Amino acid sequence: MNTFLASPYLFEREYMTNTQKLFHRISRRDPLFSLIIGLLTLFTLMIPTGFTSPYPKGSSAWVKARIIETNNSLVKTIGPIKEGAQQLEIRIMTGKFKGRTLAATNLLMGKLELDKFFSPGDTAFVVLDLSPDGTEIIHPNVIDHYRLDATILLMAAFSLVLILFARWTGLKALLSFVFSGAVIIKLLLPAILRGVDPLLITFAVVALLTFVIIFLVGGFTQKGLTAFVGSMGGVAITSVLAILFTSLFKIHGAVRPFTETLLYQGFDFLNLPHLFMAGIFLASSGAVMDLSMDIAAAMDEVRQKHPAISRADLIRSGFTVGRQVVGTMTTTLLLAYTGGYTALMMTFMSQGIPPANIINMIYVSAELVHTMVGSFGLVLVAPVTALAGGFILVQHQHKG
Repeated sequence: MNTFLASPYLFEREYMTNTQKLFHRISRRDPLFSLIIGLLTLFTLMIPTGFTSPYPKGSSAWVKARIIETNNSLVKTIGPIKEGAQQLEIRIMTGKFKGRTLAATNLLMGKLELDKFFSPGDTAFVVLDLSPDGTEIIHPNVIDHYRLDATILLMAAFSLVLILFARWTGLKALLSFVFSGAVIIKLLLPAILRGVDPLLITFAVVALLTFVIIFLVGGFTQKGLTAFVGSMGGVAITSVLAILFTSLFKIHGAVRPFTETLLYQGFDFLNLPHLFMAGIFLASSGAVMDLSMDIAAAMDEVRQKHPAISRADLIRSGFTVGRQVVGTMTTTLLLAYTGGYTALMMTFMSQGIPPANIINMIYVSAELVHTMVGSFGLVLVAPVTALAGGFILVQHQHKG
């Protein structure tokens, strides 16, 4: 073969070999990367949000308390609704006041989503208002049923099952789970409350989480790089669609629970439409990562079984896998989002409101935009990942 004609192929083959060696060297440092993310997670968890209680430090304390006795004589029951005041006798179970028995009042507002009703033997989460020196209890505030123990049990069971099933990969998945929660709670939400544009900071956080989750779980491999490129392409498309259709549907952003409350708390500078848009691609980013990793893993498996496969054939295989997976993933996204507003739809349906009226209601339109834009981005991430995989996984073409 003519040296001049062969040189492009030799260059591409040498480039492929060097790239594979680079990924191999990086993948050997996978435990180091996991350690770094673990340390970053601990550091992130220790970052203060900057938002604290307006009350002086030491003026209150939360405790676990047992409901000893209830008096419902002042409670008025109207169907499923209870109004009035439930008188309680509680015994503190934790903290320096452990063993103290106190009288408390549980006010009922007649709203099932906000009210709580206690029975003897229940445990409650109680906040104690203390004297200035912290030695006496001024007033006990019974907040709600105590759920911290159940939360810890649920998280422990989830972590155990995940690690037992997936072992090292499960441990990395758990680490990525905790890291994601820490970044959202400690970085994303405080930044938005301080006035950072929700679209910009959410896109940056999603990019960070996508990088960490994919390379932490999938490793620093060509497969991981393919999934990352495909995911970011899908997130970018979803972001553009969220901006476009939120404006087209004229969604003002205050349709989410407690959004309007933020305005009354002094955060009237918040850009509510941008907050709504950011929520769309943040919510769909997990499904986008899942789909892109599925396609990348399938293409990598095909490449390993058929090392001589051409770029075009591998891309076609990626498209085939994408078509099959998208069919179920879009429905999965629809079902996941629908579960959140089932009661809303049932309320309108029970009143016999025509479908055209329902669709034009802002609450329904907001959920429609959320669902369809997320599904739209999910469909388009498949071809983006397939194209990226063709160029990343196959870095040379055989010459005839």
